[in-house]
Order: sequence, then structure tokens, then C-alpha cells
Amino acid sequence: MASRTRQIPIDKELAHLAPDERRREWTARVEAVIFACSEPVSRRMLERVVGGDCDIDAIIEDIREALAGRPYELVSVAGGWQHRTRPQFAPVIHASGAAPNPPSDLTHHQALVLMTIGYFQPVTRAELSKIFGREVSRDTISTLRQLGFVASGPRSPLPGAPYTYITTPAFLSAFGFETLQDLPDTEMLEDAGLLSRALPPDDFVEPELEEDDD
Repeated sequence: MASRTRQIPIDKELAHLAPDERRREWTARVEAVIFACSEPVSRRMLERVVGGDCDIDAIIEDIREALAGRPYELVSVAGGWQHRTRPQFAPVIHASGAAPNPPSDLTHHQALVLMTIGYFQPVTRAELSKIFGREVSRDTISTLRQLGFVASGPRSPLPGAPYTYITTPAFLSAFGFETLQDLPDTEMLEDAGLLSRALPPDDFVEPELEEDDD
């Protein structure tokens, strides 16, 4: 029989503590959990370590205020919370080699395909190809999947029931979005020239649309 990780029971309610002491302990727990996790921490995860009367949103705000002036902050991203260094320190961190920046590894075309999936998901490869006017290659989709930014969605109701593609929480986290509602307005992208149909030919192949992709 496969072993299961033993869960150590904890006192969530802390009824024996005075209100101020209880809040300080809950705050410490919330910050400890977020600090220890490399991925955004959801509200449900935090609810496992604090009492039913704990105002998690108020505690998050307290932590944010306490971090004012520090080179890192507590941000809302991918439906949860995560400690991140402040944007102005990004050049220093990348110059040191201390942390990679996955989105920067994307080609211009891959980034456009990824953002298009974000806006139109669930979307098939054939539909993406129609949007771009030329076929989006399987290699492009494969790269986005390997980076963890894209996953398979529900089968399309179109003939042949082709696969659709959707973005993942890793996509939201990597680009600093809390939800898909935070995606830039399409008009802003057009004004910035990021939705121009004058796309570079790199990563494109001649049209060879297929009904199904794996």
C-alpha cells in the first residue's frame, strides 16, 4: 500500500489565546505558508491553518503594509498569493543569474500564440491558424505545453472533435496575472502593435490544417 503523507493536527481556532495574540499567530501562519511555497498559495490552503473567524484578506493587507520599503512584496497572482521581488529589481536579479525569466525565453511568435490562447480559450490549433492566417505549428504548441503555460482543454464540438488548448495557472503566475480578467485590453495590444497581422515568418509552416492534435 502506498504511503501517505501524515498530516499533523493543529489548533486552528486558538480559542485559548487573547484576540490580539490569536491574530498575531494567524498572521505568522499565513506569512509562513506563503513564504515556504514556491507556487501561489490559495485561500483554501490558508484556511487549513487559521480559524473560521480569521479575516484572511485583512491579514494579507497587514503583511503587505509590513513589507513596505522591502525589495519584495506580497502579490495576488494566479488565484492566490505569493512573495515576489519588486519589478524594479528584476534587472539586478537577472544580471546576477539568481533566477530565470521563462517568459523571456519565448520567441515573439510563441508569445503571441500564448496570448491568443489566453484570449480565445478553449481554442483549437486550426482556429489559431485561422486567426494568424497561416498554420500554427505543432512544435509551437508543444513548446508552450513543455513550459507549462498551455494544457489540453475540452474536445471541440467541431467535426472530428479536435483538441482545444487552454492556459494554466503557471501562465498566470509567470506573467503576473491574478485571473484571466487581468489580460490587457485587446485595443491596448493593437495600439502597441502586439496584435499586428504583420507577423514574423519564423516558427510558421505552410498551411496543413488537421482535425486532431495530441
